[in-house]
Amino acid sequence: MESKKLLIVGLGNPGERYKNTRHNIGFKVIDEFSKNKNSSFDNDKTCSVAKIQDTTHNLFLLKPLEFMNLSGSCTIKLISKFKIPMDDIIVIHDEIDFPFGKLKLKVGGGHAGHNGLRSIIDLLGRNDFHRLRFGVGRPENPNFQVSDYVLSNFVDSETEKLTELIATSISKLNEWILQKTKG
Repeated sequence: MESKKLLIVGLGNPGERYKNTRHNIGFKVIDEFSKNKNSSFDNDKTCSVAKIQDTTHNLFLLKPLEFMNLSGSCTIKLISKFKIPMDDIIVIHDEIDFPFGKLKLKVGGGHAGHNGLRSIIDLLGRNDFHRLRFGVGRPENPNFQVSDYVLSNFVDSETEKLTELIATSISKLNEWILQKTKG
């Protein structure tokens, strides 16, 4: 029997400048998940991929290395290459419509202005993949552009809570994996 193929996509922007920004929470979660599984990423020009194999599944971890608004091309490339079913894909992304620290699993929905999700939805032609939404909140100052806000670093009070929130995110991913591999 062939092992189930699962894909976890962490959204972010490449480069040191974006490393600690709110928009890169997908990269942060997937990097920590990878460390916990003792796996490492292999990079090409557009994708950073780690593969974790066990008796029940082949798990692919993906960080698109093009900027956020181009996340779909690398995602589609991996889905096509490994023939991963839509129901076995989860995307981790920042969510401005949630207060900082709120985490929620969801299936389907629109992109709500998130350019990484928009790119994936546009190229897939569908939106029925799973998501782990990581609340980063909205800027308190209404004159502060949302794009500038998500591309800014977490403030100290948020940074203090990130380790715990990332650990909770990983627990949610492990629950998702367990649900997908039962049977």
